[in-house]
Amino acid sequence: MEWQAYLSLATVVAVLATLVLTRIAPDVILMAALGFLTIAGILTPGEALAGFSNPGVMTIAVLYVVAAGLKETGAIQWIAHGLLGQPRRLRLAQLRVVMPAAGLSAFMNNTTVVAMFIPALQEWAKRLKLPPSKLLLPLSYAAILGGTCTLIGTSTNLVVNGLLQTEAGIDLAMFDLAWVGVPLVVIGGGFLYLFADKLLPNREGALEQLESAREYSVEVQIDDNGPLPGKTIREAGLRSLSHGYLADIERDGQLMTAVPPDTQLRARDVLIFIGAPECARELRRIHGLKPANGDVHKLDIAHHHRCLVEAVIGPDFAGLDQTVKQSRFRSRYRAVILSISRAGQRLPGKVGDITLQVGDTLLMETDHEFVEQYRYRKDFLLVSALNDSTPPNFRKAPLALSILGGMVLMSATGLLSILEAALLAGGAMLMTRCLTASKARRYIDLTVLVVIAAAFSLGAAMDKTGAASAIAGLLMQLGGASPWLALALVYLMTVVFTELITNNAAAVLMFPIANSVAEQMGVSLLPFAIAIMIAASASFMTPLGYQTNLMVLGPGGYRITDYMRLGAPLTLIVAVTALSVIPMVWGF
Repeated sequence: MEWQAYLSLATVVAVLATLVLTRIAPDVILMAALGFLTIAGILTPGEALAGFSNPGVMTIAVLYVVAAGLKETGAIQWIAHGLLGQPRRLRLAQLRVVMPAAGLSAFMNNTTVVAMFIPALQEWAKRLKLPPSKLLLPLSYAAILGGTCTLIGTSTNLVVNGLLQTEAGIDLAMFDLAWVGVPLVVIGGGFLYLFADKLLPNREGALEQLESAREYSVEVQIDDNGPLPGKTIREAGLRSLSHGYLADIERDGQLMTAVPPDTQLRARDVLIFIGAPECARELRRIHGLKPANGDVHKLDIAHHHRCLVEAVIGPDFAGLDQTVKQSRFRSRYRAVILSISRAGQRLPGKVGDITLQVGDTLLMETDHEFVEQYRYRKDFLLVSALNDSTPPNFRKAPLALSILGGMVLMSATGLLSILEAALLAGGAMLMTRCLTASKARRYIDLTVLVVIAAAFSLGAAMDKTGAASAIAGLLMQLGGASPWLALALVYLMTVVFTELITNNAAAVLMFPIANSVAEQMGVSLLPFAIAIMIAASASFMTPLGYQTNLMVLGPGGYRITDYMRLGAPLTLIVAVTALSVIPMVWGF
């Protein structure tokens, strides 16, 4: 290999390491790599920016609008409530979750499907007295499996199809992937039906664990000039609050716990109360108490304007690895964190001192505008909100579903390409007012689009410099002359890359390698491309491997081991099924 190939490989390794070891946003890392490859002369500007004009990337952008129309009209909730029903046994309930989720994910973004199903499932599980931990992870896995059935099921399928169009002049039809996707849904769904109950814990989710979710800590201070210094707790009337109780006193830097009622109060004592939101209002009426560090001002929002929001911290949250106080959460988001759940357990101690991490589930008291303001941002993966200020327009749900059906029909029959059908469907969503243009813009995830488009530059550099051919040669040495073994190695590498970086970036990086393997072995590229599509989506073993896995972490009360227990055998089952079916349908 020449120096350009080594530099391209070094760039890829640097990108992987930075993505794994730092908190730098993926789009920033990939755009930096694109700029470096261009400045170094490895790629021309046209080659570096080719990903931004790839039809797969553009189709993903348009499908965001179609999915937005379905979400805004509540079409998924409309279907979910009709399909879930009233099963009497847990396994039947799991089946009623797995099949609709897989079916819907075949035709729309699986993140949207899971986001819409979670609140419906939480309410449904509570009504049927079923543990949400037995339902929510199967929901995520079913959505991932369902996405492998059609070309629009996941963005990865569209990206690889765009590469196939560009590199090999191959354009897959809407349901070509069903040959492998449907067996995966049947076999994977059967595994979930038979073993999810045994392998998943009987654990309550974040909301169920915190039936006293509206119970939280309020800190007040004894006013120097007030009437309370010198009085006992009982005399001050602090033992007879209706909505809370005195838990601790902080005095001169020391924490006094389980304080008896005859404890004498001193000026500047910080009293820590535990109670419902109304507790703060009670404390305001007691003369001689003032906010400690301004904490009581957290609840300046009128009570009738408050709502409870459950949100999962995403990778782009600005206060990662900082305490709640250090992140200036209250002033930044105008919301009070009532409690924090991590890996299915409520974190003890003062909320302000807890260090925030990706996947933490926050239960927040805020106003109705919070959901509308942050539902489009990437700080949080909003999962559940009570009293949402913008309920779906269910009257237009049938219309939105009809538009989706028309898009699928036009594409499946070959009347229009997928991009053309998606453009028509997105325009129809706007023209029929299933959603407004402003909301459509906010639903388009530019971060994802930039990551995918910029990742094309890495693939192009590896292909142009011969680095992909060198790796392909190494794979051929490991796999001998067997195309099937080479296919298995490509699949395995894609799975590893997917766990380290985004599934789309993994697919773009693996495509030139797979292309070189096919060329050197003199076999068809198509089975390798299909294997990349499946492997890039088959992320079941960690909550961070796929966004839907992260979304159910808090609501299902899961721990990391739960993903391994159910996800590891499912990963093996999917791999064996895919590697068995793909060569039979798309021969070498």
